[in-house]
Amino acid sequence: QVQLMESGGGSVQAGGSLRLSCAASRYTFDGHCISWFRQAPGKEREAVAGIYWNDFTVPYYADSVKGRFTISRDYGKGTVYLQMDSLKPEDTAMYYCAADPSGCAGGTWRRIDFKIWGQGTQVTVSS
Repeated sequence: QVQLMESGGGSVQAGGSLRLSCAASRYTFDGHCISWFRQAPGKEREAVAGIYWNDFTVPYYADSVKGRFTISRDYGKGTVYLQMDSLKPEDTAMYYCAADPSGCAGGTWRRIDFKIWGQGTQVTVSS
């Protein structure tokens, strides 16, 4: 069974940092768009960052995280990361990685109908 496994969540104070990781089991990210989403209680799931596995096109970011979050990939480890700096209480949410055999361009990195999802990792930022 294909699985995406997130790790790295936790509790930090405002201004702190966390790095989330997303690895695939029995799957390859080759040819996929991989995005990080988050969902806070009572709110809709939203995309925060996306990256295409196969090339070095510029990653995509939501305006709310631009300049604070960085998405990256490690080809050797088959892992996608989300480095989160200058965290704010409003960043508190469950964070999910998702992958889809499509490109990321044209806003597709934001779609919530990605084919494969992880179980999520909780990020809590206290003031």
